Amino acid sequence: MSIVIDRRLNDRNKSAVNRERFLRRYKEQIRKSVGDLISKRSITDMDRGGDVNIPSKDISEPTFHHGNGGDREMVLPGNRKFNRGDKLKRPDGGGGGGNGSGDGEGGGDDSSDDFVFSLSREEFMNLFFDDLELPHLIRNAIGDVREFKMQRAGYTPSGVPANLSVTRSLRQAMARRIAIGAPLRRQMRELQAAEVPADEEIAELQRRLDRIPFLDDFDLRYRHRVKVPMPISRAVMFCLMDVSASMTEQKKDLAKRFFTLLYLFLSRKYQRVELVFIRHTDNAQEVDEQGFFHDQQSGGTVVLSALKLMHEIAVARYPSDAWNIYGAQVSDGDAFGADPEKSRAFLNEQLLPLSRYFAYIEVPDDPMRTSPLSYAYQRIDSDKFAMSTVAGKGEVYPVLRELFKREAA
Repeated sequence: MSIVIDRRLNDRNKSAVNRERFLRRYKEQIRKSVGDLISKRSITDMDRGGDVNIPSKDISEPTFHHGNGGDREMVLPGNRKFNRGDKLKRPDGGGGGGNGSGDGEGGGDDSSDDFVFSLSREEFMNLFFDDLELPHLIRNAIGDVREFKMQRAGYTPSGVPANLSVTRSLRQAMARRIAIGAPLRRQMRELQAAEVPADEEIAELQRRLDRIPFLDDFDLRYRHRVKVPMPISRAVMFCLMDVSASMTEQKKDLAKRFFTLLYLFLSRKYQRVELVFIRHTDNAQEVDEQGFFHDQQSGGTVVLSALKLMHEIAVARYPSDAWNIYGAQVSDGDAFGADPEKSRAFLNEQLLPLSRYFAYIEVPDDPMRTSPLSYAYQRIDSDKFAMSTVAGKGEVYPVLRELFKREAA
């Protein structure tokens, strides 16, 4: 039996093997803590690691101990204070120095210290997006060339010994021997068929055949590989947000969180992701991120203007055969007149054929009321479109998981 001891040096995270085993074993508990942590984070802190708390009772290990019954003889030091069967009072909260997870001053009978585990940024993102997947995993792979791969390109007469093709070399040597020896064998057959065989000439021809080398340098063939450019997959994410007077700061904050999570998710699936910010009131504008999130606007709501601007930008700068187009729209659903129906028709007929996916998130004042825009969007029948309602910070992450949950094969 062989024992292999891994003595490779690890980073400051100590044992990487034990760390990976811990993450795998307590994945559900850590994932739940990550979900609680996300609901409390600000947008700027979404893509960093953090400390997660796991109740120690969730990571308890089975142990061996003496059970009841049987005869045991033990010698214990005597004392003047406690007798057999006495119960000890639990220390008051804060007196024991622990940070228990129980409720009340005494912490309760099940109180125990939480286990604090630090996650790196990569570990945090892996757990954050573990069971999420892009809907309809057909990606356009036409884009800027940044990487190359080695691809087989036949055989070459020169190369390094590691690339030597033995089979191809022997086949080449056999062909050469047949080609060179064919005239000599033909002459030998003619001499042997003569009435008076010329033994000396036949012997000379045989010696010439024997001198043909079995393998020559000309026969060697090496596997040839060439560097082929690899186009990378790229995506563009359109962020559409209503910034009219009815959109409060709380609603805008929910929109910012959804856009941030969606961008982080797409960044893990595509090597290049570009953002386009479109804000709208009664007219739409393309702005930068600062203006999109912080500039104040007032006015009515015309959703169709934002959809038309997205279509114009996509056609002009992001052709669908070269870019994976994603759209995310956030609004409180307030729209008037014929705008909801016109927006639904334009989205269904013009934008969805160009897009990989379009998500509509509504942040209404009353979650129980169906807004005019939501009522119109409900009639869109397409597997590229999804819509949901968000009423609080804690609902942003579950909605994202629902929209982009991993599809079955």
